[in-house]
Amino acid sequence: MDHVVTIQDLADDEIASILDRARELLPVARGEERSDALVGKILATCFFEPSTRTRLSFETAMQRLGGNVIGFADSRTTSHLKGETLADAVRMVAGYADAIVLRHPQEGSARLAAEMSDVPVINGGDGAGQHPTQTLLDLFTIREELGKLEGLTVGLLGDLRYGRTVHSLAAALARYDTTMHFIAPESLAMPRRVTAGLPDGWSAHTTLNGVLPELDLLYVTRIQKERFPDPEDYVRVAGAYTISAETLRDAKPGLRVLHPLPRVGEIATDVDETDHAAYFRQAFNGVPVRMALLEMLLGGD
Repeated sequence: MDHVVTIQDLADDEIASILDRARELLPVARGEERSDALVGKILATCFFEPSTRTRLSFETAMQRLGGNVIGFADSRTTSHLKGETLADAVRMVAGYADAIVLRHPQEGSARLAAEMSDVPVINGGDGAGQHPTQTLLDLFTIREELGKLEGLTVGLLGDLRYGRTVHSLAAALARYDTTMHFIAPESLAMPRRVTAGLPDGWSAHTTLNGVLPELDLLYVTRIQKERFPDPEDYVRVAGAYTISAETLRDAKPGLRVLHPLPRVGEIATDVDETDHAAYFRQAFNGVPVRMALLEMLLGGD
């Protein structure tokens, strides 16, 4: 494995190995045990777009493994402001670090970076493209919460057009004989370029009504204002769905609700106190999963 640009870059056995290793690393991720697996290694986190969970969990993961981190969280403090191209920036950073995590607003930026870099590039989100490490932690969370990945019925709800997390997740879930329901306003439906790569077993809906009682998992995403070319289009769909404890009254008792966060009103806070809520555990799981991935890429024992 060299780069992780899309979830398709990882074979089934590689995903399984990462998830299994992440489980073993949970005590290290919690700070209960110590690891020096990546002592002497440096990770560069290059974030041209805002991030909280992805950036901090990668930095935590690297430090929990004994490695060091360099990078930036605001491209306005870099030579990007002077007109430096992404290709030149990646070539330069590759000389300073053993691996690069890149987040960039332009779809395809991570693929370009991988072509330019002599060290592994991990896609931390490229516009409306993909977010493969979010998918890995989503798979880990699903397996931890529900005990398996195979044969589940999953609802993906919200901004499916611009939501890179659901693009990656749908592609991954297709490997596990999953029945998927895509729930979104028509203007935010799952793109054809995503559904074209999926086997039979998915369906599209504009409401959660009638689908909810079947679900083992409900994956909620926010309507992403920053992705809309026309602000008026955003206004028309903002607040299209709000999941509350009352909404979930007809759900299976074992239903788990996930969200890549941040939430901006699409999940009411009263859901937090139910057994369905798993999104904060999901956010923590980014640490052991990214630890396992970094070990695999950088040769940790």
